[in-house]
Amino acid sequence: MAGNEMNEKSMTLKEAFMASPGPCGCKSTFFLFLKGFCMGGADIIPGVSGGTIAFITGIYTQLVDAIRSFDINFARRLFQLDIAGALAGVHLRFLVCLLCGILLAVMSMARVMHYMLAQHPIAIWSMFFGLIAASIFVIGRGIKPMSVCNIGFVGLGALCSFLFVGMIPVSTPETLPFIFFCGAIAICAMILPGVSGAFLLLMLGKYEYVTGALKNPFIGENLVILSVFALGAVSGIIVFSRLLHYLLHRWHVPTVAVLTGVMIGALRKVWPWKEVLESTVIRGKIHILREQNVMPGLDEGVWVALGLALLGAAVVLLLDHFTRRKVIV
Repeated sequence: MAGNEMNEKSMTLKEAFMASPGPCGCKSTFFLFLKGFCMGGADIIPGVSGGTIAFITGIYTQLVDAIRSFDINFARRLFQLDIAGALAGVHLRFLVCLLCGILLAVMSMARVMHYMLAQHPIAIWSMFFGLIAASIFVIGRGIKPMSVCNIGFVGLGALCSFLFVGMIPVSTPETLPFIFFCGAIAICAMILPGVSGAFLLLMLGKYEYVTGALKNPFIGENLVILSVFALGAVSGIIVFSRLLHYLLHRWHVPTVAVLTGVMIGALRKVWPWKEVLESTVIRGKIHILREQNVMPGLDEGVWVALGLALLGAAVVLLLDHFTRRKVIV
């Protein structure tokens, strides 16, 4: 042990970075970056989870382990100014590559998602519905055996999720401590399959506030908002990843069963056809407070929506197929 610490202390920062777990070669790096981009694109959409993308692309356990690697030993080495040793002990290469993809997606797709959700809601929600429905199938295959007990866990997750996504968005303060709290809560959901961090921000009344800051991130006020939000996210994910790691390693199948149920319940949120029951105008913009799902009429738009749902499902199933065959590494 002492010998390992001596070797780590003698490493340069570049050597420490390369010694940390991560992709090997340009192909692995590119695909990990691409998975991060897909996660970021999913995370910015209310009702869709980046954790789902991580799960179906086979990096979910790696992601949780990488976050968990920032432990007491990492903090101790930083305190001792052993920067190289601290970097070598965490999964830095993996996270840097993944986070670059996530950040690029979040920064580049914020405007696109705002436009699509405002101008073409049925089309975009139909694709999301197909994506999540196929993800339920992919993740649900991990529930073995399919016993009465495990089915009960699926039902529990589905019921809790179904009731949760039906909650009414609330009006909340715009103070920095609350933004910190929102970051801590949202990031926990972002790594859970079926639970959307963006949706939690919507429930906390801060989705538009945070994504609005992302449109012009380098303006002084927006930079402060995003920095505080990021600090909250870092704090929240360090704590939550340890709980999730414990559950996945100690009770893997029941945990997967609950997560599958959560995704089933989340379909309530992404159903494309809705009727607004109550709304309000804030700063000149209409905000929906309460809505209910309705059945669509049999017109041309239904078939377009169905086609987009099938397209979303096909993307997930193809991604899962290639991942399982190790085409996407």
